[in-house]
Amino acid sequence: MKKEGSLANGFRLYGFSLLLVQLLAACSPTKEQALPAADNSAANMTAKATQPIADGKLVVVFGDSLYAGYNLQQDQGFAPILEQALSKQRIKAHVVNAGVSGDTSADGLARLAFGLDGLPRKPDLVIVGLGGNDMLRGLSPQATRTNIDAILTELAKRGVPAMLTGMMASPNMGPDYAAAFNPIYPDLAKKHGVPLYPFFLDGVIGERSLLLPDGIHPNPQGVQRITAKVAPLVAKLLKQDD
Repeated sequence: MKKEGSLANGFRLYGFSLLLVQLLAACSPTKEQALPAADNSAANMTAKATQPIADGKLVVVFGDSLYAGYNLQQDQGFAPILEQALSKQRIKAHVVNAGVSGDTSADGLARLAFGLDGLPRKPDLVIVGLGGNDMLRGLSPQATRTNIDAILTELAKRGVPAMLTGMMASPNMGPDYAAAFNPIYPDLAKKHGVPLYPFFLDGVIGERSLLLPDGIHPNPQGVQRITAKVAPLVAKLLKQDD
């Protein structure tokens, strides 16, 4: 992965390991902490998808709180900003938010079929971004690999084009864990022949002006920064499908 060296250097910023560890608490709501209103569950995804889609592309962003728009207004998260970015490139698209805060790769796999079956038609693209919570909980990288592999396999089985956005292991997880976790995304992208954006938080993590007060989740400006980098790849994929 060409960007891995530079991204790894960014991860070594002072205090970054601590910030990543805090993500687990931030992404995983307790009984006392309800999910923010902007967070769309699988059920909400199905409800939104019942709205008629007359024309244009149907894109699903399928991930965790980084996709869900954690603690942002409903029009400030990754899905609506991506839809706006595609519109500026003259691509008419309906982007469905299928991000759920706290989701692991296993949670995503468990709700995938339900979400897809609730859509009015087959998506033109599903963008998958899971695994960050697996890493922060110290779950087996092999289990994460197996789950994301199964997600991409199911999408391929249904004839749904996919794209993968990656995550990297926090340095405090240790070199052995990183050696097992970090290759998951490039390996699976190559195996399934899907495009990869190597690190979803590239250019945002560690930049306080682009983050919410928790120091982890992107604020509206952070989402804009992320989307500006991801949208060109998404646009290219959708144009290829024409």
